[in-house]
Amino acid sequence: MNGKKYTNISTGSAHYEKTGKASYYHQKFHGNRTASGEIYNSTKLTAAHRTLPIGTHVLVTNLKNNRQVVVRINDRGPFTKSRVIDLSRSAASQLGMISSGVANVKVEKLHLVRN
Repeated sequence: MNGKKYTNISTGSAHYEKTGKASYYHQKFHGNRTASGEIYNSTKLTAAHRTLPIGTHVLVTNLKNNRQVVVRINDRGPFTKSRVIDLSRSAASQLGMISSGVANVKVEKLHLVRN
């Protein structure tokens, strides 16, 4: 991603892996400010997570079809307790979950590979 290599294998910092439900941002949020201060853009590969640090990259796998996408955490949420992550519309599209609106996913924290 952007010329950097990532792995889901912990390289000293804590490993994070969680399964649960993902949803995606409604189009009405496009253009609003996120918790990171940047403007939400539904075409970018971003997501909201309750606890992972802003700027963290995660691998999200749709457990129904095994599609995967790497997203950057730039917001806080989801605010529905039954969900583990809120995705941008573009990320949700890559996972094949636009029509359902919700998908069972696995979220894995990625670690930058240092050369």
